[in-house]
Amino acid sequence: MGVLTTPQLHWMVRARNKGMKASEVDYFEQLSSSFRCLMDLIPEGSKINEMDDKLIVDGANGVGGEKLAGLKNMLNSPVIDVRNSGKEGGVLNEGVGADYVQKEKVVPVGFGPSDVGLRCASLDGDADRLVYFLVLPKDNKIDLVDGDKILSLFALFVKEQLAILNTNRDEKINNYYHARLGVVQTAYANGASTDYLKKQGLEVLFTPTGVKYLHEKAAEFDIGIYFEANGHGTILFSEEFLCWLEARDNELSSMSKGSEQKKAASRILAVSKLINQAVGDALSGLLLVEAILQHMGWSIHIWNALYQDLPSRQLKVKVVDRTAIVTANAETVVVKPPGLQEAINAEIAKYPQGRSFVRPSGTEDIIRVYAEASTQDAADSLGNSVARLVDKFLGFGSSS
Repeated sequence: MGVLTTPQLHWMVRARNKGMKASEVDYFEQLSSSFRCLMDLIPEGSKINEMDDKLIVDGANGVGGEKLAGLKNMLNSPVIDVRNSGKEGGVLNEGVGADYVQKEKVVPVGFGPSDVGLRCASLDGDADRLVYFLVLPKDNKIDLVDGDKILSLFALFVKEQLAILNTNRDEKINNYYHARLGVVQTAYANGASTDYLKKQGLEVLFTPTGVKYLHEKAAEFDIGIYFEANGHGTILFSEEFLCWLEARDNELSSMSKGSEQKKAASRILAVSKLINQAVGDALSGLLLVEAILQHMGWSIHIWNALYQDLPSRQLKVKVVDRTAIVTANAETVVVKPPGLQEAINAEIAKYPQGRSFVRPSGTEDIIRVYAEASTQDAADSLGNSVARLVDKFLGFGSSS
């Protein structure tokens, strides 16, 4: 199929298995047409001036930057400025890309003071992850808008459209489908995002770390949205729900064209075609974020202010044997060795909004520690305390 992003290849396999056309041209055509459909359905008065039209994208010197440069020519809006497309001779993921931006929380190469306050986004090397960010005035620091915030934006929009679709549902009982909307996260999701989603009345579930677990759980819903904080995620729609929605959309076209319900049905259908249901896809995710921000009339500042992340700290502890730790409840509770979880709980209790968990690495003899609390100092302190406990129970000192 030629040189592709990882998600393009996943999309093609899925399309081919469904008996649909599956070339790169088909991929671009489906993304651009569903994006245009969402843009055409933006409510009157939503396009406010505050919504800075320009988006600056860091392509990680990978394949995604090159593909986005081609895709943007098929869109009427927004204005997309692609940097680090790989053509300028930069090295893949070196000082650039979503992973670098999310972990280091500094601007990627090619970004600087002239970009302060503008809406910026970063793809990762093979374009299956996406984060947004704002450049801050000093020290090349950024305000990160991560996968949890993208998840929140998607969930709010879908929930709003479902609510519109299900108004006046007493016409005929077969017109109504109680779609189950679910949000799936891992324990690494910031606690503030989970609280925010629950306060919106959304059903939030947790799985162990790893996209395969998230994807599987999301597929249990009519509409399942999953994301990791690192920017990998997507939205899944059940076949049953999409069949009902297409029929409902056709019915509304003949009965009440131009109604709010018809628009909501068309929007949800467009989302199901724009998002890559095979796997997280930075290109399709980026277009969906852009369409929803335009729909809401939101700047990146308003979006970022949905909630404030709790400060967190991640640490690694070398151990003799990582299999000595056994976890349960989506890796949030230690079952073995006995006594470790109780000791962790005692530490957590010392900190306001404290939360911490430990889990074995999948590949090496280290235990990963995650801690969050109301201040960065508290998160650091809690993380260090829990790391010391892991070392005491499982570290090289414990085996003597």
